[in-house]
Amino acid sequence: MHILHRAFWLLSLVVLTACGAAEPKWAPDTEVARSHYVHGAPYQLTLFTVINNRHGGGGHSALMVNAPSERLIFDPAGTFYHPHLPERNDVHFGMSDPAVAFYIDYHARVSWHVVEQTIDVSPEVATLALAKVQAYGAVPKAMCASSVSEILSGLPGFESAPRTMSPKKLMQWFAEQPGVTEKKHYDDSPDDNGRLIQAPPLLLPRGGA
Repeated sequence: MHILHRAFWLLSLVVLTACGAAEPKWAPDTEVARSHYVHGAPYQLTLFTVINNRHGGGGHSALMVNAPSERLIFDPAGTFYHPHLPERNDVHFGMSDPAVAFYIDYHARVSWHVVEQTIDVSPEVATLALAKVQAYGAVPKAMCASSVSEILSGLPGFESAPRTMSPKKLMQWFAEQPGVTEKKHYDDSPDDNGRLIQAPPLLLPRGGA
C-alpha cells in the first residue's frame, strides 16, 4: 500500500462492507473549528461510489460538498476514520486535498475501486447541500445510497435523482447529468489492509477560513 501525503497518520483495521452500522457521533466545537477548511470556487458536488472489482456491484456511496463556507464529506454509515478529521453524524470536516486523497485511498483496494463523479453547482445549491448533509443525522447500515439520493433529490436541478438503495444505480444516474466529470481510482492493497501509517499531524491550509 503506498503512503499518500506525509501529513497523515492512521491506525485502523479496514473492513469494507455495504456500509457500516449507524453510529451517532458529535465532535466538539473546538475540533470542528480547528479543522475548518475552505476550498474555494468552483463550488461542486462530488459523488463517491465504491465498486467491487469482481462482480461490479456497488458497495458504498458518499457525497462531498464544496460550498462557499467549507468543504466536507457526507459518508453515510461509512467506516472511514482519521483522528484529525472530526466527524458529526457521518459528516467529516477538514476535507483538504490531502484529506480527500486519503479518503479515496482508504476505500480503494484489490477488490474495490472508487468512482469519483463531480459536477459544478451554484453557490446557493452548494450551500443548501451543505445544510442538508449536516442536518441529516447518523445513517443506518446499508442506507448509504438511500440517504445520498434523498439529499440530492431535494436540491434544485437534481429533483430526478432516484430514491434508491443501490450505490451503482445512483452512480449511473449521476453520470447522466450534464457537465459531470468522472475519475476512477484503483489500488492493489489487500482487502484485509489493517495498517499503521504514521506521519506528523495534519496541517490544514487556512485559505478563506
